Amino acid sequence: MHKGVAPCPICGKPAQPETKPFCSPRCADIDLGRWLGERYVIPGPEDDEMPRPPRSDDGDDSR
Repeated sequence: MHKGVAPCPICGKPAQPETKPFCSPRCADIDLGRWLGERYVIPGPEDDEMPRPPRSDDGDDSR
């Protein structure tokens, strides 16, 4: 492997400049499919911890 070239995160082959950080369009498509299929998840706050925006029917009768 060339020095400074990170391996493809899908198959481990050297990344190619045209498809960096992947070695091929195939590996890039595999990665995209994993994101779209929700196999990759970025951790964040639980739903009950997130503030909710006020709804228009939350008792605001000032109109």
